[in-house]
Amino acid sequence: MPDPRSGNAEYTADRAELAVVGLVAAHGEDTPRLGLRGDLVLRPSCRQPAAESSQVQFPITHNVTVAEGGTANMTCRVEHNDNTSLQWSNPAQQTLFFGDKKALRDNRIELLRASWQELAISISEVALTDEGQYTCSLFTMPVKTAKAFLTVLGVPEKPKIAGLTKPAMEGDQITLTCVSSGSKPAADIRWFRNEKEIQAGSKEVNATGKTFTVSSALRLRVDRSDDGVAYTCRVEHVALPASAQQATEVLEVHYAPRVEIMPSHTLPQEGQYLKLDCVSKGNPLPDSVLWTKDGGELPDVDRMIVEGRELTIMSLNKTDNGTYRCEASNHLGTSSAEYVLFVYDPNALEQNGPDHALIGGVVAVVVFITLCLIIVLGRYLARHKAGTYLTHEAKGAEDAPDADTAIINAEGNQAHAEEKKEYFI
Repeated sequence: MPDPRSGNAEYTADRAELAVVGLVAAHGEDTPRLGLRGDLVLRPSCRQPAAESSQVQFPITHNVTVAEGGTANMTCRVEHNDNTSLQWSNPAQQTLFFGDKKALRDNRIELLRASWQELAISISEVALTDEGQYTCSLFTMPVKTAKAFLTVLGVPEKPKIAGLTKPAMEGDQITLTCVSSGSKPAADIRWFRNEKEIQAGSKEVNATGKTFTVSSALRLRVDRSDDGVAYTCRVEHVALPASAQQATEVLEVHYAPRVEIMPSHTLPQEGQYLKLDCVSKGNPLPDSVLWTKDGGELPDVDRMIVEGRELTIMSLNKTDNGTYRCEASNHLGTSSAEYVLFVYDPNALEQNGPDHALIGGVVAVVVFITLCLIIVLGRYLARHKAGTYLTHEAKGAEDAPDADTAIINAEGNQAHAEEKKEYFI
């Protein structure tokens, strides 16, 4: 056998690879053994071409974000791999998968793909405790690693609205507080009144372990317009892309009644019937209403019929004229309204058409006013078309030394006034 150190063969100690291969005969390999021990062999390592040695092996990973309870897929790739194994390990440096071999007993962790260029695994039902930095290792000499951070989003719980008093009284000031816990990062809270957004107080955030509890207060003074209004607290979070969590409360407001009388006819006439409807709005709604006429009881119960909140007067006549009063009450107060009834004589009203005398009177007034305006305008234009003035000679009376001279000067000026009239256009 030739000396391994002689000739062109480059068998040097620093170029020999020491590998544990077991007994060669047991594997059926006909490989020459150059070592001194049966389970260790020295294999010659030939120099690789420069093009192959220039290729860099390095694992590539990406950060992953997933909502709590979801599934995280983690992938490690190597563009140039000379059949070197890949490995995934968790933040506690526990090996999850070495190649296609599962190393950690966790039913949530499964293998997706395994090859020399890729190792992909999935973690289902992700919990907040799974968050951290995962490592993909490529077992070259030396070992190369890449990090991937798994971010777990805490899903906010359905909010709850506290502080609602049922029923609320008109004029009360109440504070509605919306609380949601379990979010990571902290969630946002918005308030709506019948689906229309309203402004509320500042948001308060409290940390509870790895998650946050968020609250928002809405302060308002209720009135009867709030009765039956829906106030909604909506929680929005990056872990809820499709729909937000929300809670709704409908306010019930008690208030004193308000009364209004609605007649069935505008001009009630003799012989007709008249229905007066007592419209009362209150919460709770008044059980019944009280009808009176001129401060006393209804005088003719045979013709004046009360049914619920309505008063019907049959066959009207002049004796029915007067003031009718409707009164309604609940435990918060009493309200009333009045209606003055005047029964018209049907013979005094023209039922077949409009009042032509009234229309004619209006037209006459309009024509008269128009003529007056034309006359006034004509006089105004005529007066400003021609004008007169006195010259300095007419002022002689003012410069006279005595009364007699002043009179003489004034008379002389008046005599010549017609000569000093000028016209202009």
